[in-house]
Amino acid sequence: MSKNKKKDKRKVRAEPKSTAQAWLVSDEAYQTLCCTNYTRLSDNPEIQAAVNKICDLISSMTIHQMQNTQNGDTRIKDGISRMVDITPNPYMTRKTFMSVVVRTLLLEGDGNAVVIPETRGGYLYSLNPVPPGYVSFVPEAGYGYQIMINGITYDPDTLVHFVINPSPDYPWKGSGYRATLKDVAKNLKQAAATKKGFMESKWKPPVIIKVDSTSDELSNEKGRTNILNQYIENTEAGKPWVIPADMFDVVSVKPLSLNDLALTDGVTLDKKTVAAILDVPPFLVGAGEYKEAEWNNFINTRIRPLCNAMEQELTRKILISTERYFKFNVRSLYSYDIEKLSNVGCNLYTRGIMTGNEVRDWTGQSPKEGLDELIILENYIPQGMIGDQKKLE
Repeated sequence: MSKNKKKDKRKVRAEPKSTAQAWLVSDEAYQTLCCTNYTRLSDNPEIQAAVNKICDLISSMTIHQMQNTQNGDTRIKDGISRMVDITPNPYMTRKTFMSVVVRTLLLEGDGNAVVIPETRGGYLYSLNPVPPGYVSFVPEAGYGYQIMINGITYDPDTLVHFVINPSPDYPWKGSGYRATLKDVAKNLKQAAATKKGFMESKWKPPVIIKVDSTSDELSNEKGRTNILNQYIENTEAGKPWVIPADMFDVVSVKPLSLNDLALTDGVTLDKKTVAAILDVPPFLVGAGEYKEAEWNNFINTRIRPLCNAMEQELTRKILISTERYFKFNVRSLYSYDIEKLSNVGCNLYTRGIMTGNEVRDWTGQSPKEGLDELIILENYIPQGMIGDQKKLE
């Protein structure tokens, strides 16, 4: 008995259509549509040198925890000051931690650096910097915002958010130097590529010899070598060439130099532009010479404002007491010679403004007994007591 076979009514899915597309464009359109030779700011030597110097300076400063008192501010040394100044987390020292924060502010973070405070048992345990690629800022209706890290939303009050160059649209968000430095970095890279290509180019013959000969002799390497060996190679070094006047014409070629290409002036101008944008002395990026006054101005106008931004954020988010604050020891970065420092210290000591041990600390020496009291010379007395001096009796 035969069985009727049922036909398979299942529909076979058609092959997916290819989504690949192609365009035929001109060279001009290709240069417009395709971005080539992209360079990150962190890969540019001049920008990297300037940012690294700023990171080294800020990370090398001691961070003091200060407390307001009636007779002036005094330094407090406790567990939280040790954490911020020495061990911000179990994996970093203060220098590494601050270097990461400052570099993120200036380069990858576009003016923003986020740190997560971790607590255990109600005590601050560590300060963990967040890679800038994991962070995004979400504006809220009105004026506030939220910080999203790996898809988790945080309230800004629970995180340490360092900001430089506030954005005009979102004042709570920083803006970096990527847009302003992009063209300068591109010019510096092009200059480096031009210099490299020029120095590695093989088209630099110092001498060109015109030979009155048949084309067959000059059409191959062997024929050209035979002519050189016959008239030139056999001549000893230093001896003049003796060649037929009608057969040879020797021309000395002076190759182009980098000065002829006008690269030096352009590179110097671009380096000074980088220094001006990042607000560092030009000699830090290889343009200009060191000047003490310029260095001290750099510390006062560039390093100090960056430190102030971090001081205020650390104080606002970490310290509970309204009478305490954090302070970077910016004075340690100024350029002082030992003679000037000693003269200032001696003058302050003899006027009763500093103790002897404070002066010794300035000059890098250990304290001594008997130098913890303020002294003053006999003649430094109030104006109304001039007639009461013992030497006048």
